Amino acid sequence: MTQSADMQACAEMIRHGSLSFHAASKLLPQSVRDPALALYAFCRLADDAVDLNAEKAAAVLQLQERLEAVYAGCPRNAAPDRAFAAVVEEFEMPRALPEALLEGLAWDAMGRRYKTLSDVYSYSARVASAVGTMMAVLMGVRDRDALARACDLGVAMQLTNIARDIGEDALEQRLYVPLDWMDEAGIDPDAFFADPRPTKAIRYMARRLVMEANRLYYRSEPGIAVLPRRCRPGIFAARLIYAGIGSEVAQAGYDSISTRAHTSRGQKLGWLVEAGLRSSLSLVTPRAATLYARPLPEVAFLVDAAARHQADFSRADGLIDALTQLAKTDRARHQSLLESRTRVT
Repeated sequence: MTQSADMQACAEMIRHGSLSFHAASKLLPQSVRDPALALYAFCRLADDAVDLNAEKAAAVLQLQERLEAVYAGCPRNAAPDRAFAAVVEEFEMPRALPEALLEGLAWDAMGRRYKTLSDVYSYSARVASAVGTMMAVLMGVRDRDALARACDLGVAMQLTNIARDIGEDALEQRLYVPLDWMDEAGIDPDAFFADPRPTKAIRYMARRLVMEANRLYYRSEPGIAVLPRRCRPGIFAARLIYAGIGSEVAQAGYDSISTRAHTSRGQKLGWLVEAGLRSSLSLVTPRAATLYARPLPEVAFLVDAAARHQADFSRADGLIDALTQLAKTDRARHQSLLESRTRVT
């Protein structure tokens, strides 16, 4: 079991690093909330290790080593590592799920861009749906239909994040909008980075992302309705809070460059209340047929992994390929920097 001091450290990380999840987690029963905070703290640590580190390749490789240590039962002497190791052992967390997250972070570290919406879904599966699937495991959910809907919710949340952060990402030379959308609009990504403006075409792309997210939010709801009763309000709250961010993007005319959408404390409180009400209504509402919809092809591997009761179930090939490509990209970057310095001198 997670030590109380480690748990407090994880809760503090989430309180500062993820306001939306921190708010939604208050509605989870403690038996799920504590391991969820440990899970999110490890994921937050992983995300920050790559985002805030200039040596991104080295950061991802270090994360892989930390994950290896967690699954070997000898985690690094840090609160998130110890807490996550306790979660892995107690809930038999399939290794393929955190590996998928690391694969997505490796894609980020190499500055990968995505040609189609399906490619964006594949990225979202790794950095968001993998976390949602791990949350389902913490709730004791291994049913494939419920897991598929958890993945829908994760992809929807990530699409919301992408729509909200188009301008912020452009400042960092990052692009998550599908490249074929940019091609259709006649926009060169590098020219957009040089002068990011909320043109009609860019706002239309933000709108498309929000609409795709909303479709998946609605499709995820029958899955929330079959979660353990005490878990439903917290997950409904997360769904409503993130969809609310998308609504704020819409309110701004889908301009994610001049402004960054955010929600107020009062709005979050309202969604927490609504989540409680909608969760109670789901007790008497017939199951929607969309509960049984096939998983998105891009998330099917997560459903397969979570449905297994095997902590050592791994899908390492994808992660190894990503790390190999990341190492090549990093070597090429260092070589380019060396050559440019040589020319200057």
